[in-house]
Amino acid sequence: MKLFFSVGEPSGDLHGANLIRQLEHKAGKVETLGLGGPRMRAAGCHLLRDMTDLAIMGLVPALAKLPQFLKLLAQVEQSLKTERPDAVVLIDYPGFNWHVAKKAKALGIPVVYYGLPQLWAWLSWRVEKVRKYIDHPLCKLPFEEAWFRAQGCPKTTYVGHPYFDELKTQKLDEQFLAQFKQGSQRLVTILPGSRRSEVTKNFASQVRAAELIHRAVPDVRFAVASYNQQQAAMAMKILGQTRLPLTIIPGKTAELIHAATCTLAVSGSVSLELLYHAKPTVVQYTLPMLTYYAMKALVRVNYMSLVNLLTTDELHPRNKLKYDRHSPQHAKALFPEYPDWRDRSADVASHAIEWLQDEPGRLALVRKLEDLRSTLAIGGASANAADYILNNVVKIQQTYTRAA
Repeated sequence: MKLFFSVGEPSGDLHGANLIRQLEHKAGKVETLGLGGPRMRAAGCHLLRDMTDLAIMGLVPALAKLPQFLKLLAQVEQSLKTERPDAVVLIDYPGFNWHVAKKAKALGIPVVYYGLPQLWAWLSWRVEKVRKYIDHPLCKLPFEEAWFRAQGCPKTTYVGHPYFDELKTQKLDEQFLAQFKQGSQRLVTILPGSRRSEVTKNFASQVRAAELIHRAVPDVRFAVASYNQQQAAMAMKILGQTRLPLTIIPGKTAELIHAATCTLAVSGSVSLELLYHAKPTVVQYTLPMLTYYAMKALVRVNYMSLVNLLTTDELHPRNKLKYDRHSPQHAKALFPEYPDWRDRSADVASHAIEWLQDEPGRLALVRKLEDLRSTLAIGGASANAADYILNNVVKIQQTYTRAA
């Protein structure tokens, strides 16, 4: 079996690598090629291009790299014609992957989307692309299967969230933890995001929040979990001169989450890791002002954090309400969240200060997170997706052959 992968995010690279390993565990050697990152390469995937530097968000950055994307799409199309894979497997990265799906469909190659984009959140009309180009959509969240099926995608299958597969097998660096935990100071871990643009937009505000926290709770220290050495250097440059008891550490995100009393995080898939470790977290995401108001008009859900979306009673409320910590409508939101174009560092800091000063209240939140984790973090998504591909891709290919 030969599979072409198209993956463009660090988290997708992780999920792709785990899927490849599951496929080979179940079926022996599987030939894989395409677009991805270092983890997929380590799992045996022949990469046409490492996509690490193209993990971008926003219209302007995407337009700036448009010539690269067009050249890459032409390269993908040529590879599909030459290699004739049994199927194309897309993971996340919808802006580019819709085009890959369209090319594959035109060539009669089945398309599997492992981890559908969150079309239920905004611009839901894009579900038409799922109907037209995706032979079988595999979704990550429990409520997604019913939503996509109701939108005319009857083959949609819930396989679970692949992030929990990685978390269940994750082995922490105990030696690092033992050294890092020396002393009695509590730890606030800062998570500025895995993309360079996220660090640029959010980290300065997180540092301001840390300064407010330290002023209110002097007996606390801070650690910044950087995705890699390059982002650690970016964070150091943004940090500048500070008297905060703060350390920037690359490549130890899991350990720094595990050791934390609470965290300050940028919205993203890391919220599931924070749920897995049951860490009280306040989430922020800084947007340009025009983007913020455009998103406010387009987004159909109340929350940006997956953890909050999993606890809400109504996915698409008739009246959207901005998060307000004092509102009873948001009582079930486990992660306070602040997507905004304005500086919300004081609001972010207030939650961390509360958790640091009210241990019973913090532990009550931990128990709620543990309860949610017990129902969601069951693992098995990679194995479920591998089973589907192995059991169905040949059948799908036969359908294409008959149609041709």
